[in-house]
Amino acid sequence: MDRNGGGSEPAALIDLLGDWSAAEGPLYRRLTEAFVAAVRAGDLRAGDRLPSERRLADALSLSRATVVAAYDALRGSGLVETRRGSGTRVAGGAAAHRAPADGRVPGGQATALFQRLVTQPPDVISLGQAAEAGGPDLAGALLDLVRADLPGLVRDTGYHPAGLPALRAAIADHHTAHGLPTVPEQVLVTTGATQAVTLSAQLYLGRGSTAVVESPGWPGCVDVLRAAGARLVGVGLDPDGIRVDRLAAALAEHRPALLYVMPTYHNPTGTLMSAGRRRRVAELAAEHGVTVLEDSAHAAALAPGQAPPPIGATPAGGTVLTVGSLTKAVWGGLRLGWVRAPRDAVARLARLKAVSDLGSAVLDQALAARLLPTLSGLAPARDRARREQLAAMAGLLSARLPDWRWREPDGGSVLWVRLPPGTDARVYAQLALRHGAEVVPGATMDPSGAHDDHLRLPYSFPPETAAALVDRLAAAWAALPGRRER
Repeated sequence: MDRNGGGSEPAALIDLLGDWSAAEGPLYRRLTEAFVAAVRAGDLRAGDRLPSERRLADALSLSRATVVAAYDALRGSGLVETRRGSGTRVAGGAAAHRAPADGRVPGGQATALFQRLVTQPPDVISLGQAAEAGGPDLAGALLDLVRADLPGLVRDTGYHPAGLPALRAAIADHHTAHGLPTVPEQVLVTTGATQAVTLSAQLYLGRGSTAVVESPGWPGCVDVLRAAGARLVGVGLDPDGIRVDRLAAALAEHRPALLYVMPTYHNPTGTLMSAGRRRRVAELAAEHGVTVLEDSAHAAALAPGQAPPPIGATPAGGTVLTVGSLTKAVWGGLRLGWVRAPRDAVARLARLKAVSDLGSAVLDQALAARLLPTLSGLAPARDRARREQLAAMAGLLSARLPDWRWREPDGGSVLWVRLPPGTDARVYAQLALRHGAEVVPGATMDPSGAHDDHLRLPYSFPPETAAALVDRLAAAWAALPGRRER
């Protein structure tokens, strides 16, 4: 849709409509209800122009008759109106339209990936989260915490906006062991890595500012930077990480306030940025006076020496904030992250954190303090399990979807899959969802909307789930209109 009377873009509308095709009932009715929800959420407003029936049908991989029926229903309810020469638009007064009968809460501007955590249908296999169940080490540490630490913890006030001292010390020791000398005063504990990025964006960005990001990148963090008011400039990657020639040009031309990178097992490409590339990124940022926000959410699961030291370890003289997390190393349900930064930056971030929530949950922090020192010893076993999962998924894809291509990731838990030439991953995603698989199209991971022939595919599923997933993906691929056979 558009608000300026120009050509309408189905791709933007697809994001607003969300998971409509995973609902129950006839397709045209599901699509109709998705439009109603988008209007009630304020994502579609009076005067917005909708795509033509044919263009929307192509983008959603539907028959034109289905879209015609949905538009007819919307016109009949007064939600939209069609006029010769100006197309179909949301009607005036549409915001007062009755909410859908199923009582869904519209997602507003929230990233569709996060909204699906709330509305995920139980029979859909989601590729939106690359997460695994917690291991037995987690349960053992929790029992030890209850026996040994709980009596002392409950005698405390429970308010530690900068973080539980024991956890700040454990994080400082962790970074020091991985080549980044750190003291506890340089650590702020957060409720997950996303809060760490959010607080950093609040501190360094504002309306009209610019942030340079990797392209592609993780859309959740891209949305956080946008929400802070920043304009995003994407820089591509090569096998060593973000391209320094294009980075240098972007820093010189756009004079950004922040550079956001993911050097250790980049999401979604799985690239491990080389030591030389990290050093050059730090030097360029210092030269241009740009703060670096390095997201190292995967690094906590690694043993010392398994990856190069963080960008913050380079003595280039610039400001570097290093974000860490236990989500990938321990369990997604342990919402513990942190920022390692210069002391003055940590003090300013701590004030923002205190205003936000007065501090993260103390029992979770105490558990994290017990677990963090043990993670390096678990790294070899975790790496073996990751390689087995990767080999299993690669075998399934090669057998069922031989036209798909990917570069073996250096690490992490996702494949960055390239579809055959001419394939639009957004269109395929609509079909996949109707076959019970939620696909993340590559265009949602690029600030410019490029990489629309890619998709992000986690491989950290149990064997039976992985097999069912590939069955669904293959069935959707076979149903894709216009697909060329090998």
